[in-house]
Amino acid sequence: MPVTTDILATYRGPGRVINRLLEMGQREDRALAILMAGCSIVFVAQMPRLAREAHLTGQELNMLLGGALLGWVIIAPLMFYIIAAVSHIVAQIFGGRGEWYGARLALFWALLAASPLLLLQGLVAGFIGPGTELNIVGGLWVAVFSWFWISGLRQAERSRA
Repeated sequence: MPVTTDILATYRGPGRVINRLLEMGQREDRALAILMAGCSIVFVAQMPRLAREAHLTGQELNMLLGGALLGWVIIAPLMFYIIAAVSHIVAQIFGGRGEWYGARLALFWALLAASPLLLLQGLVAGFIGPGTELNIVGGLWVAVFSWFWISGLRQAERSRA
C-alpha cells in the first residue's frame, strides 16, 4: 500500500498497520526510510515557526534552519533508535516477546503517521504563535503519537512464531 494510505489506515487501527508492516519481513532499510521521512517532515513542520521567530527577533533564518536540520535529520534519528531500544526492554519486562525490529518499527511509524498533525502544529506556530491554539494542537499530536506508538508496540511485542 502507498504510505499515505497506510497513514490514513493508522488513524483507524494502528495495530493492524504495524502488523501488516511486520508481515512484510524484517527490513532495516524500510525502518530507516520511515524514520528519515518522519524526521524530515518534522523539520519541514518547524519552518513556519522558525520564520516567525527570525522575523520577530531579527535572527538569521538560515542559521535557525541549519540548526533545526542538524537536530532533526542527523541527531534525532540516533535518539529514536535509543528510545526504541529502551521501549523494547521495558516491554520485555512486562512480558513482551517481540523483536528489536518491531519496537523500532512501531516508534518510527508512529512518528511518520502522526506527522500530519505536526505539520498543522507548525502552521499554527508560524501564523498564530504561542497560545491556546498551539497548546491544543500540540496536545492532540502528543495524544495521537502516543496512541499510535503504544498500539504499534503492543502489536509488535506479541509472539511472532
